[in-house]
Amino acid sequence: MYFLYILQSEKDKKFYVGITSDIEKRLKYHNSGRVNSTKHRIPFFVVYSERYPDRKCAREREVFLKSYKGSGEKRDIIKMALSSNG
Repeated sequence: MYFLYILQSEKDKKFYVGITSDIEKRLKYHNSGRVNSTKHRIPFFVVYSERYPDRKCAREREVFLKSYKGSGEKRDIIKMALSSNG
């Protein structure tokens, strides 16, 4: 089981998209400052996640959401997730 996740930085309010088999462990890893691409933006919190049967499927979704073609869908997902969280 793998997950696609979207994090938001409490510091600069920007988002990060990734995949993992353990969201809680990965969030702790990001917030520990050991991820070069996010260490200057900690702390993070999970905004959204999707479940996939394997790494390949999760990775395909991650690549799509990070692409120009998927950017609109990513924006819509984030908007929906933030509006439902408060």
